[in-house]
Amino acid sequence: MGSKGTILVTGAAGFIGLHVARQLLESGHDVFGLDNLSSYYDPALKQSRLEILKRNPRFQFARVDLTDRAAIKALFQQHRFPRVIHLAAQAGVRYSLEHPHAYVDANLEGFVNVLEGCRHHGCEHLVFASSSSVYGANTRLPFSVHDNVDHPISLYAATKKANELMAHAYSHLYRIPATGLRFFTVYGPWGRPDMAMFLFTKAIIEGSPIKLFNHGKMRRDFTYVDDVAHAVVRLIDRPPQPNPAWSGDKPDPASSAAPWKIYNVGNNRPEELMHVVSLLEKELGRPAKKELLPMQPGDVPATYADIEDIARDIGFRPSTTIEEGVARFVSWYRDYHAIQ
Repeated sequence: MGSKGTILVTGAAGFIGLHVARQLLESGHDVFGLDNLSSYYDPALKQSRLEILKRNPRFQFARVDLTDRAAIKALFQQHRFPRVIHLAAQAGVRYSLEHPHAYVDANLEGFVNVLEGCRHHGCEHLVFASSSSVYGANTRLPFSVHDNVDHPISLYAATKKANELMAHAYSHLYRIPATGLRFFTVYGPWGRPDMAMFLFTKAIIEGSPIKLFNHGKMRRDFTYVDDVAHAVVRLIDRPPQPNPAWSGDKPDPASSAAPWKIYNVGNNRPEELMHVVSLLEKELGRPAKKELLPMQPGDVPATYADIEDIARDIGFRPSTTIEEGVARFVSWYRDYHAIQ
């Protein structure tokens, strides 16, 4: 059973938020979900996710925008959440090229409102979503949390890096235990329509061409959403401790003298994008029409997570193969869209 106190999950109607909240509820926790149900992608999908969570009597929900400072302040004052899982954000690399202010509003202003709520109302552990995008121009693989990440190549990545820095400042000043999670290409049932797995599946079914950037020569550390949710739920009751070996003479980017920690959450096994396309073709029973294109701005040719730290600290090892994950996603997609 879950320990005492309601856990706040921001972005509860989102892709990862649904799976994290559901696993928390199944573990016996009380969960308060927060989401603004934005129209960045189809709100009907978010409502469908929300309906799943609302079936559980231990789930409460409020439609609130994180940029509403007064509403967020009142919510924290009322509930004094002992643990906060912050997953709400304006997502997407491509969208940030055209709509930069959406990222400043949601990812910076929204996050500082969460940090202030944690600061003033006794939060014992803040777990927040970062992204593999923070590795930016880094080329040494696998990506390690102990490497510097000072060269983002999209505004989205820059805001996620900023979140890590903001959380560290609050952890240092106010001793708020904070854990940042760099998620690597999360996929699975109830996934986002703007992500490759969803886009490819939709296009193959419709007979439309799929866009393969860098002429298809891309590798991604596809991480199944249930594995990600397991890691988040396991971490929530393990607030980070200050690293006694941390030194400002040779600072470790992944830890601190403050109670702050960064982890990669990935599959630790990058897959060739063309292999993933072939798995989708197999599951859907039809070939994909491929449109090979050059690399697009803000993108990187490969992602690959070093997960040794999180494996050592909480025993995290992803258990879902890409073959299993693709099959489960396609099964969900057919069911959700009523496709035979």
